[in-house]
Amino acid sequence: MSPRIEADAVVLDIEGTTSATGFVVDVLYPYSRSRFAALLTERAGEPEVARAMAGVRELTGEPDADAVRIEKTLNAWLDEDRKAAPLKTLQGLVWSEGFARGDLVAHFYADVVPALRAWHAAGVRLYVYSSGSVAAQRAWFSSALEGDLLPLVSGLYDTENAGPKQEPESYRRIAAATGVPADRLLFLSDRPGELDAARAAGWRTVGVRRPGEPYYEQGAGGHAQAGTFDEITVVRRGT
Repeated sequence: MSPRIEADAVVLDIEGTTSATGFVVDVLYPYSRSRFAALLTERAGEPEVARAMAGVRELTGEPDADAVRIEKTLNAWLDEDRKAAPLKTLQGLVWSEGFARGDLVAHFYADVVPALRAWHAAGVRLYVYSSGSVAAQRAWFSSALEGDLLPLVSGLYDTENAGPKQEPESYRRIAAATGVPADRLLFLSDRPGELDAARAAGWRTVGVRRPGEPYYEQGAGGHAQAGTFDEITVVRRGT
């Protein structure tokens, strides 16, 4: 049965939910590898880059690590798919540059953009919560093949401004920031652990299960589920 959820806002995961994980792994990760060295040398004086580099040194316990050593660490973290905040920050900066130059165009599943536009037109607020940095999210949504989708989005959250995605407290922070009651927030994700955390915080949840995505075989872990966004009906309060 297709989920019919009463909610005033929808919060979106990206990888495996709105967009193919394969695109991130096969296109974005190699692109960031190819650009890390230039970023760490040419833009090291920028506050955001400097903070991220300091963060890498702190996490590795190598206070004297130079740009070459930091690049090696970043690439090792990419291999592990580690959700380290400094890595996500630097990736976001590289990708923002790539999207702005036209080297990159964001991928969205075909069912996603029509649903987002319909929900937005119906007065449902849209937010993003991804392990990718806010800068990366902003670049992603503004660089879709279907056009600039950022005007549809009311707010962007990552592991820096909200917290880890499998902890209920992160979802409580987002609810407080948006001003939307927890039971009127709907979270869409492909990862059961994230859905569990959102549900523990009082949110509505739907597991998005797309064949070929990494978490497809795990199922939805007892959450409502859908294969595509057009299977999901979102009904606002009083409508």
